[in-house]
Amino acid sequence: MGFLSVSTHRGLVRWQGLLLVVSFLNFWSLPTTEQMIIVSKSVTEGEDVLLRIRGEIPNAARLKWYRGKGVDEDRIIAFFTQNSIYHVRSPAYGRVTVGYDGSLMLMNVTMNDTGIYTVVLERPPLKTLIEYRQLIVYESVRMPILLVSNTTVTENKDAVVMTCYSNAVSTQWLFNGVNLQLSERVKLSEYHRRLTIDPVKKEDAGNYQCKVSNIDSSVESVPFVLTVKSE
Repeated sequence: MGFLSVSTHRGLVRWQGLLLVVSFLNFWSLPTTEQMIIVSKSVTEGEDVLLRIRGEIPNAARLKWYRGKGVDEDRIIAFFTQNSIYHVRSPAYGRVTVGYDGSLMLMNVTMNDTGIYTVVLERPPLKTLIEYRQLIVYESVRMPILLVSNTTVTENKDAVVMTCYSNAVSTQWLFNGVNLQLSERVKLSEYHRRLTIDPVKKEDAGNYQCKVSNIDSSVESVPFVLTVKSE
């Protein structure tokens, strides 16, 4: 699980680099009968994610983080406990750490980090509060490959089909650097991966690219030039 860290004073932890912050809004102040709400968050692999708890953890409280929904001691990944004399937290170092405020840090996330995370606050002797969050990690967007049926076509006679191959979830098309305008002749397939121009007109000549994106990143294909000849 990592190293154990003990502190006899209250402190702040400052994290360097890019963070996505998921906040648990004062969950310990909620009545135990209130229904818990699962909020999904999405990031791209390689980012750092902070599952943050807003507010101050009460004295004589224990906080635990679990992988998966529910409390299973075999799936505990971090814990934090404090009283008026000391703080104890573990792990304090590594890819998964817990801060002095009880927040959980996941560094350089991968697809395997996708799932539900459970946080439990125990305030002896009786009060136990539980909150869940779901984390979705997307694969990093790779540069798309653009294939074209023909780069030189004849006006009013030929058609052209362009296909964009990518691992991204969203695809859009650019013509001369701006969003392509669709028409009765210029159409996209259901998931926008294939562009068809039928028949081709002289004004269709120019640079074409596909631009693909995930939740917070995008990349464009290498442009190609469509040449349109007169009959």
